[in-house]
Amino acid sequence: MRSRPRLLALVTALAVFLTSLVALPTPASAAPLTKVLVFSKTAGFRHSSIPNGIAAIQQLGSANGFTVTSTEDAAQFTTSNLAQYQAVVFLSTTGDVLNASQQTAFESYIAAGGGYVGVHAAADTEYSWPWYGSLVGAWFDSHPAIQTATVKIEDRTNPSTAHLSDTWVRSDEWYNYRTNPRSSARVLASLDESSYSGGNMSGDHPITWCKAYGGGRAWYTGLGHTEASYTDPNFTRMLLGGLQVAAGSVTADCSPRTTTPPPSGSTLRARANNQYVSAPNATTALIANRSAVGTTERFDLVNLANGNVALRAKSNGQFVAAENAGAAALIANRASAGAWETFQLVRNSDGTVSLRATVNNRYVAADNAGASPLIANRTSIGQWEKFDLVTG
Repeated sequence: MRSRPRLLALVTALAVFLTSLVALPTPASAAPLTKVLVFSKTAGFRHSSIPNGIAAIQQLGSANGFTVTSTEDAAQFTTSNLAQYQAVVFLSTTGDVLNASQQTAFESYIAAGGGYVGVHAAADTEYSWPWYGSLVGAWFDSHPAIQTATVKIEDRTNPSTAHLSDTWVRSDEWYNYRTNPRSSARVLASLDESSYSGGNMSGDHPITWCKAYGGGRAWYTGLGHTEASYTDPNFTRMLLGGLQVAAGSVTADCSPRTTTPPPSGSTLRARANNQYVSAPNATTALIANRSAVGTTERFDLVNLANGNVALRAKSNGQFVAAENAGAAALIANRASAGAWETFQLVRNSDGTVSLRATVNNRYVAADNAGASPLIANRTSIGQWEKFDLVTG
């Protein structure tokens, strides 16, 4: 019977210990997100998705315990008014939207530890305000037509991208930027320029990033042009994480990682001279004359019907064409894969592969033992028509 008081004492001590764990204070840096300002004034192009974006952020607020004020009134940018918000969202703003005193107030807000969230055209804003350009990370340069592209998730530890897989295929308007933000921001996601047409950032194309800046925090994404974006759970969850990161309500490492992730893809190494095939641009013919692998030596091997493939150059996202129905040198200069861009991938018994152009049923040759441009003009497979296919 003596064991009962001892057991009771043990249970009581355990309960006190567990209570102390639950009651551990939350660090000040992880204070909850309670108030967000969404600013959507436009002095240039106006996105039809702005109301969708406001509604989506309001729904995120309702579901996650923070209030949302939306405005297009730049007069709300005063030091005293901004101080009540943990994050200010520039939702597809365009052009010159703040005057000098309002700019000063926003700079003071960030210096005091405030948070900035930039969505899509926030990068198409305030080009004459250098401080803002550094805050957002990069200014807009251009964009191709809306199309599907592959987003590569570079950092899955960040709360805004942790829910995503390594790649994310979606449709949007894909911005090119005037500069690359990688040296000053933590790139969270980038575009695979070979997966769509119109990218101009030489294969290193950040699209979502975060950074510490001027005493506060900034998070930006180039996604969000389309109205459909704001009903995409993956996108809205990313946006929630961005709000939390900017507000400082979650822990996130936004320090730059300046090393560019190595490009993926396949390379073709001519067996005749052990040199790699290079697609330097959209005007120069392919030639097997490179001793090392860089971006211009990498291709996406796109599977087509009936065992056929197309080669899409990593350097410019263009497909390799058997020009003039195979009568001229191969060039990576086509936006889509048609008949002249289709090759039969032949696997040889010695482990090499050969490419046979479907337009003329001729094999691609590393002409002159690799010293001349590749051309689909051979009727049979010899040593100059054999390539090692190296992936990774």
